[in-house]
Parts: sequence; structure tokens; C-alpha cells
Amino acid sequence: MGDRDWRPFIYGGLASIVAEFGTFPIDTTKTRLQIQGQAIDPRHVELRYSGMVDCFVKTSRQEGIKALYCGIWPAVLRQATYGTIKFGTYYSLKKALAQRRADGGAVEHLPTNTFCAAFAGGLSSAIANPTDVLKVRMQMGDEKRNLVRCFIDIYRIEGVRGLWRGVGPTSQRAAVIAAVELPVYDACKHRSSPRWGHSR
Repeated sequence: MGDRDWRPFIYGGLASIVAEFGTFPIDTTKTRLQIQGQAIDPRHVELRYSGMVDCFVKTSRQEGIKALYCGIWPAVLRQATYGTIKFGTYYSLKKALAQRRADGGAVEHLPTNTFCAAFAGGLSSAIANPTDVLKVRMQMGDEKRNLVRCFIDIYRIEGVRGLWRGVGPTSQRAAVIAAVELPVYDACKHRSSPRWGHSR
């Protein structure tokens, strides 16, 4: 691997996967609430849920707890790619640009961090978009097959464009989230660290 530091890629991916397992039922309820009531698809015209708690309870009772984790494997696959690329690219690019500055990266530079985070978020989300499409389809119960079968069917029927459906808004959203999330995290981390702390 040479001198390249792979830890941000590995740790970022693992952290994202663990977080996905813990928060996935919330994501399922969000997706179902967003899809219901739409006029364009007759399968989801009915307003079945009044809110997040109602959606969580009804899904659990009517379809079982397992339904809240329907689509978990494409979500985990997404985090294994999206989280790994996002964190790894952010810290690698940030380090490379910091070394070119006059201070040699001795201090946190918000504009640089924001640019690196937005780039890493948008790039990683664009690459991982097919897994996001699979996740949403399986969350809605539209795809009852396994991950591989679902992937093959979407590709066969809808082509490559089907796998990258919605990539524009998804990447833009990820770029904005990362541009806020990662620099704020770094700022808080360095401010609380004894090495970077300040005395009053």
C-alpha cells in the first residue's frame, strides 16, 4: 500500500455500516412517509400513516419487525462504498491540500475543509447511487427478491439509467450534508483535543 494512509477509508466505512444498522428503521419510515400520497404512482396514492411513530407501529404490526429492515443489505453495501469513499477522500484530499498551504496544515482551514467535504460527499454518493436505488425499492416492498436478483432486474428492464436514477439530487444533497457535517466534526474534535485546545 506504500505510504498511503488507508485508515480513514477503513474506519469511515466501518463506522458508517454500524450506524446504518442502528438507524435503518428510521430511514424506512422516512421513505414510506415520503412515498405515500403521490398521485403519479397508483400503488402509493393512499395515505396510510399519520407520522413517523404511526408508520413504525403499523409496519411492525402488519408486516413484522423484519419489514423495518427490508432493504438493509443494499443500505449496508451503500455505506460500505459511500462511507468508505466519503471519509477516505475527505481526509486524503484535505491532507494533500493542507501540505500546500503556507502553514503546512498546522491549523484547521474552514474553506478548504468545506470544499473537500462537499467534493467527497458528492463523489461518493454518485458512485454509490445504484445501491441507494436498490435500498429504496426494497424498503417500499416493490422488490421482494434478493439483492442480486433485484439489481439484475433493474438493469435488464431500466438499463444503466435506472441504476443511476436520481443521482443529481442525491449527490447534491450528500455534498451539502458532508460540507456541513465533516468540517464541524473536525472543528469540534480539534477544539476539544488537548493538543489543539486553548487556555482561558
